[in-house]
Amino acid sequence: MPHDHHHHHVDPESGDRAVAAAVGVNVALTVAEIVGGLLSGSVALIADAVHNLSDAASLAIAWFARRIGRRPTDETMTFGYKRAELVAALINLTTLIIIGLYLVYEAVQRFFEPVEIVGWLMIWVSLFALVVDAVTAWLTYRLSKESVNIRAAFLHNVADALGSIAVIITGGLIVWLGWSWADPVATLLIAGYILWMALREIRGVIRTLMLGTPEGIEPDELLAEMERIEGVDSVHHLHVWQISEQVTSLEAHLVTGAGDLDTVNRLKSEMRAMLSDRFGISHVTLDTETPDAACGHPARIGA
Repeated sequence: MPHDHHHHHVDPESGDRAVAAAVGVNVALTVAEIVGGLLSGSVALIADAVHNLSDAASLAIAWFARRIGRRPTDETMTFGYKRAELVAALINLTTLIIIGLYLVYEAVQRFFEPVEIVGWLMIWVSLFALVVDAVTAWLTYRLSKESVNIRAAFLHNVADALGSIAVIITGGLIVWLGWSWADPVATLLIAGYILWMALREIRGVIRTLMLGTPEGIEPDELLAEMERIEGVDSVHHLHVWQISEQVTSLEAHLVTGAGDLDTVNRLKSEMRAMLSDRFGISHVTLDTETPDAACGHPARIGA
């Protein structure tokens, strides 16, 4: 069923500043973790740094996409620029998958070629990372309610915090028990989570870009509800897709025996209200046909 479409919108300029600040603190954290990882010899710390760098890049691209997405429609882009954020999400998630695979490779290499690791340095840098993750989450929390990109970035920061905790535990195991193998194991766990998260999220982005039916909407149920409206004989050539996360569109052919234009307009108005209230579909295009002039052998969905 449809999602709640009532949002409390954050001021765009204020939101842009919050995202820019989040990018800045994540870049600072990435530099600190890479330096700490190189000095300590911890590939897990470098893995967490790479994940943070991907978050910073994701936020930077989302910031740029937010600004493009607010541009008005024009002769070239008659649907507007709202899909810029979807393109940004596809870029970010594809990069994240590549990074995850690279981290798996690095972790496996460490099993065969172990190096000496400075556990205490891992712990202190990861504690700093926890603080930065908390700041970033605070900066992006409100925006995460409105944008799929920012929401993904917010969840990434929560994951980063969990990754930092994993690295702290790993550092403790190395310092107190001498378990150097815990470092590549932690790296594999972080990489596995990155891959699982990216693969799960990229499906929805691809589905939207490919004009797939939005999740939560069942075409058969949608058709049944449309045909329950009094005066509608049947519905065919149904297309339903998302222009952006907030805008769902529908087009269809209605067959009706209504004999005058006022009745047809009433049917269309009633159907638009039902589609908006029941399914959250805000952009509706309806073509009407009489029973004796309807499409021959029409497809119910698509075509």
